[in-house]
Amino acid sequence: MKHVKAVIFDWAGTVVDYGSLAPMGAFVETFEEFGVSITIDEARGPMGIAKRPHIAALMALPRVGAAWTAKYGRAPNEADIDAVYDVFVPKNIRVAASYSQVIPGVSDVVSALRADDIRIGTTTGYTREIIDEIVPGAARQGFAPDSIVCTGDTPEGRPSPYMIYRSLPQLGVWRAKDAIKVDDTEVGIEEGINGGTWAVGVAVSGNAFGMTEEDMKALPPGEFMRRRAAAAKRLTAAGAHYVVDSVADLLPVVYDIEGRLARGERP
Repeated sequence: MKHVKAVIFDWAGTVVDYGSLAPMGAFVETFEEFGVSITIDEARGPMGIAKRPHIAALMALPRVGAAWTAKYGRAPNEADIDAVYDVFVPKNIRVAASYSQVIPGVSDVVSALRADDIRIGTTTGYTREIIDEIVPGAARQGFAPDSIVCTGDTPEGRPSPYMIYRSLPQLGVWRAKDAIKVDDTEVGIEEGINGGTWAVGVAVSGNAFGMTEEDMKALPPGEFMRRRAAAAKRLTAAGAHYVVDSVADLLPVVYDIEGRLARGERP
């Protein structure tokens, strides 16, 4: 490739952990320990942002806030957010390694990108201590990026572009338009848009679809199409230039972007 210099992937739901399941149980279990029940769908809502703001967003949900107030006689405050976060992080660390299965097609796509001299970066809503549990297993399965930027490495997480800005120089890329951000969450797409990169949404393997590969394949065709369209709509609405089912479908998009850059187009 002469024009596309780097692809920057998200982690959970994009390159590992089909369905982005690892954080879900940890969120539900953590709130349960505080006597407040949340649903998987509620837990998924803010996915992609840093985990403490994610917890704050969950507590700001009217139903969750009302349940907290019913339990403790007052609305949740900053100290409560810290307390929940302190319980959540060890839970997420404990389960992270067991959700490091690389999504089918990822290693082959990354090998093809490297063969075209495209560098591989990653940004994530996970903290460094969580991602450290995932990296070894992913590497054994053929996914070992050139750069990993985590929540906590930058002044703000998504949807700010700070992680993109930190990743680009690590990858030796100085024009954001020469990079592609691939993510399964709305805030991850916004991260790429705000950073000036191309943005590709991942609809089926990620958070917007929210199912294991096995459960997804067991869906009746009509239900699959409905869920897939709904996931794609969310990512497109967030600003994605393209939407694919999974990273396995990425290469034609990269070639198309290469052609657009050759014609002088920008994101």
